Amino acid sequence: MDTSLGDLRAELHKINHSILDLLCRRAQLVTEVLAVKEKEDIPLYVPEREREMLDDLARQNPGPFSDDTVRHLFREIFRASVSLMEQKKIETLRVSRDSHGADRVISVGRHEIGRGPVIIAGPCAVESAEQMEEVGRGLSRLGVRFLRGGAFKPRSSPYSFQGLGEPALRLLRDTGERHGMATVTEVMDTRAVGLVSEHCDILQIGARNMYNYDLLREVGRTRKPVLLKRGISATIDEFLWAAEYVVSGGNEDVILCERGIRTFETQTRNTLDISAVPILRKASFLPVIVDVSHAAGRKDILAPLGRAALAAGANGLMVEVHPFPAVARSDSQQQLDLHEFARFLGELALERTGTPFAPEAFAPRAAPVRQLEG
Repeated sequence: MDTSLGDLRAELHKINHSILDLLCRRAQLVTEVLAVKEKEDIPLYVPEREREMLDDLARQNPGPFSDDTVRHLFREIFRASVSLMEQKKIETLRVSRDSHGADRVISVGRHEIGRGPVIIAGPCAVESAEQMEEVGRGLSRLGVRFLRGGAFKPRSSPYSFQGLGEPALRLLRDTGERHGMATVTEVMDTRAVGLVSEHCDILQIGARNMYNYDLLREVGRTRKPVLLKRGISATIDEFLWAAEYVVSGGNEDVILCERGIRTFETQTRNTLDISAVPILRKASFLPVIVDVSHAAGRKDILAPLGRAALAAGANGLMVEVHPFPAVARSDSQQQLDLHEFARFLGELALERTGTPFAPEAFAPRAAPVRQLEG
């Protein structure tokens, strides 16, 4: 008796459901495997194990599918299984929003990061006492409560200005204390974490060091807040993994900083990934700020980028400000002078604390002539 098309389709329907049930059962086993791998510190993906399973399936293949087809089908199943393990692992991260209900609010002295928008501003590099006093005084008059400045400068060229080192740390600290500002500076080496922690309030991990896991572990052992910048080619998941290194050391005071990623575009220094802001805010309980200066590498579009970042949910902005950018020893093209920065704040339409906003107090002045060294 010939089998009707309806009967065949009904049988296929049953088989489809059976395959789905088996796949779901396999997925459940995968999550159990994940728990064992985490306990024994085994990598999620082991190529040798996949190859053994594919070879075994090819040997057991009764047809009519070819061995290549069987390998292809199960390779997709294995890939889905690894993705499932990765997703489950992300959901259990300490930095995950699933592990904390409320947003993290980080106290830095008398100031906070994680509530209303904050501004972190200051020069790319600490260059002199006069420079720091002028910028510190000007920023504090505008209500800025976080002062940044580089003491150790990672530069692409080994012959470029590398920062003043420990003297710069003292200048940054003293300026912050005089003007009631919390200080932020980059630490580049595990051996310098203690020294930088003594002088500054927030330890910055630069984009180049996002993958420096020894350094991430070291700052995770401190009780100082950590400002972690996204690497120039890092995915958002990799960025969160880097934060996990810090948080797993016991330090949950981590500020995530989007500062642009490297793309093929040449109009800006980097491409600001605005979408990263809401994604990070959704995925993690940690505050997110945006460094518009390093994203753009130019001054004329900083305000629109800042508005976009705040509209996307950023907890604050980082901006480079120098009394006289023309003579700055690094990144002169992207640093605002105090008059430009006052105008920048006005365009952001942020409510400020402290003295009334008065951009006319920061009229442009002639830059000093920097003396040649040597």
